[in-house]
Amino acid sequence: MKILVIGSGGREHALCWKLAQSAGVEVYACPGNPGMARVATCMPGKPLEAAISIGADLTVVGPEVPLVAGLVDEFRARGMRIVGPDANAAQLEGSKIFAKHFFTQSRIPTAAYVTVEDATQARMALGRFNYPVVLKADGLAAGKGVVIAQNAAEAEAALATLQGKLVIEEFLRGEEISFIALCDGKTAIPLAATQDHKAAFDGDLGPNTGGMGAYCDASLLTEAQTQNIMETVILPTVRAMNFTGFLYAGLMMTAEGPKVLEFNVRLGDPETQPLMHRMESDFVPALVAAAEGNLAGVTLEWKKGPSVCVVLASGGYPGAYETGKEIRGIQMAETRGATVFHAGTKLHRGMVETAGGRVLGVTAGGADLREAIAKAYEAARCIQFEGMHYRTDIGHKGLARKATI
Repeated sequence: MKILVIGSGGREHALCWKLAQSAGVEVYACPGNPGMARVATCMPGKPLEAAISIGADLTVVGPEVPLVAGLVDEFRARGMRIVGPDANAAQLEGSKIFAKHFFTQSRIPTAAYVTVEDATQARMALGRFNYPVVLKADGLAAGKGVVIAQNAAEAEAALATLQGKLVIEEFLRGEEISFIALCDGKTAIPLAATQDHKAAFDGDLGPNTGGMGAYCDASLLTEAQTQNIMETVILPTVRAMNFTGFLYAGLMMTAEGPKVLEFNVRLGDPETQPLMHRMESDFVPALVAAAEGNLAGVTLEWKKGPSVCVVLASGGYPGAYETGKEIRGIQMAETRGATVFHAGTKLHRGMVETAGGRVLGVTAGGADLREAIAKAYEAARCIQFEGMHYRTDIGHKGLARKATI
C-alpha cells in the first residue's frame, strides 16, 4: 500500500515515522524534509501530481493551507482516497469569524465574542470586555494570530500587528487541552488528549508561537470528560459539516465545563509528535476507514506511559530569525532513547542545517510523566546549533496536576 503524506514539518515527520512501522506500507512525502527522508521517499512538486505519479492508495494532508485551498476537493473529484476536510469545512480553521458563528449556530460552548472589520471598530468593541481580553486575526496565522491583552495599552499594540477583520472575545480561565478526533463525515473517534505550550518562554511568558512543546498523558482527561467533549463539540460538528479528516478542538476546561477556543482542521503541531510516539495501534486501518467513511467500530490503543515533545527553536523565534545554522548531536540524542522529529531543517553540503523557526521536536516516552520529561530533556541537551532555545518546563503543568490529586 502506498501512502502519501503532504507537508514538510514535525507533524508530518511524526506521521511518516508512525506509518512506516506498518507492514506492507510504502510511505512517500511531498515535499518532505531530511528527517522524513529516513522513513519515506520525499517527492518535490505539487501534491496531486505526486499522488498520481506514484499511484497513491491513500493521501494524508498535514498542514492547513492546502486544506483551506481545496486540495481534498481536487483529490475526491478524481476518486482518490484522502484524509482531510473539504474546502467548506476547512473554513472552521481558515476563518475565526466563520468558526465563531458556527459555534453559536450549533450551540457549541465557546467564549463570548464580537467580530469587527477594522481597528476603529475594535477600539469601540473593546469597551464591552474586561481585561485580560483576547484578540484574534480572522485568517490563517500559523498559530501566531492570537494576542492576550492584559490592559488597554497592550490591546492597542495588538491592533498595530493584527490587521483586517478580528474576533474579540472574553478571556477564559482554566486548563487548556488539545483534543483531536479522526472523522469520516458521519462519526468520529478520539485521539488521546494532549497539552500544548504556546508561549515562547517558561511559565507561559512571551509571545505566542506555533507551539514550543506538548505532552500526551492519560491523566489529562477522564473518560467522562472525553465522552462529554465528543457529544457536545466533536459529533455535532461532524454531522453539521459532514466533516472528514482530523478535527482539532483547542479547549479551555473551565468551571462551567469545556469551552472551545478554536478549531483546527488537521493534526496539531507539536501535538502529533507525542501522539504518534504514544500510539500503540497500527494507524493505517483507521486512516483508511476515515477516508472510506467506515470509522464506526474502529478503536485506537495507547501505551500506558506518557510521551513528551520539546521543540528546539531558532534564535529570535517567533520573531525574526536566521537559518542555515549547522545542527549537531541528533544521533547522540537518539541514543538517549528519544526520537528527533525534523520540523525546520535542510541538507546542505551533507550537513543538516536549520531552515525554520521551529527546528526539531525531541520526543520521548516514559513509565510516568516525570521520566518522560527527563528523557526528552536529556536528549535535547545533546543537540546544538547557533541561537538554539527551548522551554525547560514542558509537561510541568502535568506534574503539578498530579501533585494535587
